Amino acid sequence: MGALALSQTAWLAAALAAAGACTGVLAGLFGVGGGTIVVPVLYEVFGFYGMPDEIRMPMCIGTSLAVIVPTSISSFLGHYKKGAVDLGVLRLWAVPIIAGVTIGVVTASLAKPILFKIVFIGVSLFLAVRLLAGKDKWSLGDKLPGAASMRGYGLIIGSSASLMGIGGGLVANVVLSLYKTPIHVTVATASGVGLIVSLPGVLGYAVTGWGQPGLPPLSLGYVSLIGFALLTPLSLLTVRYGVNLAHQLNRRQMEAGLSAYLILISLRFIASL
Repeated sequence: MGALALSQTAWLAAALAAAGACTGVLAGLFGVGGGTIVVPVLYEVFGFYGMPDEIRMPMCIGTSLAVIVPTSISSFLGHYKKGAVDLGVLRLWAVPIIAGVTIGVVTASLAKPILFKIVFIGVSLFLAVRLLAGKDKWSLGDKLPGAASMRGYGLIIGSSASLMGIGGGLVANVVLSLYKTPIHVTVATASGVGLIVSLPGVLGYAVTGWGQPGLPPLSLGYVSLIGFALLTPLSLLTVRYGVNLAHQLNRRQMEAGLSAYLILISLRFIASL
């Protein structure tokens, strides 16, 4: 029995490491934090160890945001060195995103577990359809809107990201592409969004989860230090490959693959409702 448990633990550790590697590539390639990979994997891992459902999704999201912090820094610096980041957009979005993250974290502390799943499903399916449709087919304008509208988008990005455990890069990617922002600028700027979202997000989940009953060992509130330690190293090693791909390859097939993944993950969460 002990050998079986050891074998299962080894497989789970391998799954976390693989998720970390995928997170790094996605962070560099799409400017996203990789939460769409990390959250579902952590959901299965924490479920295997019998984590109570009321803290399972918050733990997944808090840990995912913790992993996104170093990954986003690495991705952002890589794109910044290539001169593709629109700092003006990030300056406009910074305060609204942080406000949105705060709203999301407070909501998370009061919400039932099903809310996390519903938000994850809804946003993931929308993004999947958006990716499948192609960035050139949907447009809201030929240039970015005014400051008020951009701040509104920032609020949406921050609140949805903190409820999903993603860095907000996917949603930011969609917003910028709807206004025909060049694709490399879109991806590079979205990588900076991950950093703005993840820092206050992980702090919020650590604070709101502090002292909650049923937390696993080595946890800071709703942040699993074990999960962070297993996921982060490979994500940092692989992020540069994603950055290079983003500036070299046609990303249409990767978009189709990511959308298919989002649909599958959404179906998995629908089945668990």
